[in-house]
Amino acid sequence: MTRTAVIVDAIRTPSGRGKPGGALSGVHPVDLAAEVLTALLARNSLESAQIDDVLLGCVSQVGEQSSNIARQAVLAAGFDTAVPAATIDRQCGSSQQAAHIAAQAVSAGAYDVVIAGGVESMSRVPLGTSTDAGGSPVSPRLRERFPDGLVGQGVSAELIAARWNLSREALDTYAAQSHRRAADAAASGFFDSQLLPVAGLDRDETVRAGTTAEALAALPPAFRTAELAARFPELDWRITAGSSSPLTDGASAVLIMSEERARLLGLTPRARFHSFAVVGDDPLLMLTAPIPATRRILDRAGLSIDDLDAYEVNEAFASVPLAWAAELHADPERLNPRGGAIALGHALGSSGTRLLGTLLAHLEATGGRYGLQTMCEGGGMANATIIERL
Repeated sequence: MTRTAVIVDAIRTPSGRGKPGGALSGVHPVDLAAEVLTALLARNSLESAQIDDVLLGCVSQVGEQSSNIARQAVLAAGFDTAVPAATIDRQCGSSQQAAHIAAQAVSAGAYDVVIAGGVESMSRVPLGTSTDAGGSPVSPRLRERFPDGLVGQGVSAELIAARWNLSREALDTYAAQSHRRAADAAASGFFDSQLLPVAGLDRDETVRAGTTAEALAALPPAFRTAELAARFPELDWRITAGSSSPLTDGASAVLIMSEERARLLGLTPRARFHSFAVVGDDPLLMLTAPIPATRRILDRAGLSIDDLDAYEVNEAFASVPLAWAAELHADPERLNPRGGAIALGHALGSSGTRLLGTLLAHLEATGGRYGLQTMCEGGGMANATIIERL
């Protein structure tokens, strides 16, 4: 018999600038993850021995984030040593995938109570550190299949902007809107119930309230090189640092359990997991997979885009949600209504459950019923999740 998997709580650290000198750069990533694990237990009056498993997403699993960082975080958090843990890598969707696995295991009866989350310290384990350690993930057989080579995500974002004819002005306007929405949400206290102050930081360090499209228009393209310009002569290079998500430090987690166990523990289910999807797509465009992932999950759920009260589409780059919205004919007012990763940061392995917490809080604040979350992921993949507020 399938059980209902529910979300009881969601918590995250503030987003710290993911570079030396950022407010969270002095915190070891294991301890950053341990902070949210400890707080999640305390907020819900749980003992660690009641947790069946801890699943954490992390992308750069090297150095301080190696050796199954989820298990290291569980031990650092003071959990009972009997509590197991696993680290998941589905690139930017790693913690969303962790939530999928947790919810599906609860629904199947394998677990009763699970913590799913993620962590990434991009100041201490910089993007690219995994490949810098030696060797290349591009094998001879992979190179044979794609002889012209694949590209980095910034170039994929440019290719999307060109294919969907997204102007530089549209990209900059969207990016400025992300900061404005996030700043307004912060000022209203919207994030307060989700945020766990760490190392003296009690707000998102990445949000710039005064950002304007006019100021962003002065920024140079971030990913153009002479070699890439020669390879892609059709591009006019519109993506800048301002229309990209910033390097970010952060951790987040959600408490997932069966509806029955929540009742027994005296906890209130806030939303149920309604539907799941994960897809692969063109690895050159790479960031377009949220489009087929959304189509698949809507079909599985028996819902239309108009049935959804909000959609969190990760803002890795401004071109990603804009292309998604154009293809799905989505209402721009429901798209990332509290700002997205351009303002709130993209701490890779943590972003999935960060978005999930934001989506849940928005549905509660507005009385909405259904919310969609989808993430583009390295290699041309995407997860999609629909939750229903209870």
